[in-house]
Amino acid sequence: MTKKNTSPFKPETIADIVQYCGSEESLLAAFKSLRKAAIESALEGELGHHLGYCKNERNSNTNSRNGYGEKTIITDHGGLTIQTPRDRDASFEPQLIQKNQRKLKGFDDKIISMYARGMSMRDIQSHLEDIYGLDVSPELISSVTDSVLEDVVAWQNRALEPIYPILYLDCLVVKVKENNQISNKSLFLAVALNMEGHKEVLGMWIAKNEGAKFWLSIITELKNRGVEQIYIACVDGLKGFTEAINSVFPQTIVQLCIVHMVRNSLNYVPWKDRKLVASDLKAIYSASNAQSAELALAAFRDKWDNKYPTIGDIWQRNWQGIIPFLSFPDDIRKAIYTTNAIEAINRQIRKIIKSKGCFPSDEAVFKLVFLALQNAAKKWTMPIREWKMALNQFSILF
Repeated sequence: MTKKNTSPFKPETIADIVQYCGSEESLLAAFKSLRKAAIESALEGELGHHLGYCKNERNSNTNSRNGYGEKTIITDHGGLTIQTPRDRDASFEPQLIQKNQRKLKGFDDKIISMYARGMSMRDIQSHLEDIYGLDVSPELISSVTDSVLEDVVAWQNRALEPIYPILYLDCLVVKVKENNQISNKSLFLAVALNMEGHKEVLGMWIAKNEGAKFWLSIITELKNRGVEQIYIACVDGLKGFTEAINSVFPQTIVQLCIVHMVRNSLNYVPWKDRKLVASDLKAIYSASNAQSAELALAAFRDKWDNKYPTIGDIWQRNWQGIIPFLSFPDDIRKAIYTTNAIEAINRQIRKIIKSKGCFPSDEAVFKLVFLALQNAAKKWTMPIREWKMALNQFSILF
């Protein structure tokens, strides 16, 4: 008679487990049964703790077990039907799978992750059905993503650090449906470099139009949230921007974005002259100091004013906002002569929102952009280049 092999099964690879189970389908079924048994066993343990005695033990309590109910919960691997124990006076409140809970922890995170990457409600619904075989309604997806709004409010009202060496201010346009009409709205962003040289989004706001008056309210809010000093603010050429900033932080140096200046100037130049004009403009903003830059501007106007007088007028009119960065060492110049730090964030946001024809509300804008910013912030692990050197120079200059 052949002796039965009773040695324990010791798999070394996933393939060994699949071979032992017979097929991949059997393995998944075994895993599902194991998960079901683990959840039901944990619920039995919770009820036993609530009643004060284990199953099949004698007791003198007025409350006791009262059979089972059945519910289907959504897991990462599809639907799972479990038996939930009950007590006679209905005072049992399970913690692992709470009353009316239909999703295991972690499933909401998957929905939010897909939404944060720009997937629409229908795309998420279709993806969950393809991967997990789940028929999830758009209303459920919306309710899951709406839970982010509480985090948005807390984030938007959090306390800020007292000092930010560099602040970047900019806005981008989003389409929002309002009163059955689609309109363009401005989404305002404030991004700063903190004392460690890391990027930090201080907040976001939405309004119908960009204007110095609204920026003034944003700067005031930043001060109310704890900001005491900003060394340098890098902005675009919006009229009244400098006055709005200095009315709240009078010692802040306001620097116009040179990249914006060059880009706006080249809008007036046909393709054949763009390289020559861009090269002559570079001589202005790469000068060693303000005096040399002023001579370079004069030379530029002598050469190009006959063909493109508007360019010289633009630079002359904004001269006091252009030259501040020229008084700083090269390490600081690289950080403040452009708003690229915030432009990079804008590109990431545009990448996410381009799949949206329009947003149904301002809250939907905040919800998606907040999640996009959280994803972007995961990559901000290093300070900007040469930050220690720049910080030493800040400590001397300010």
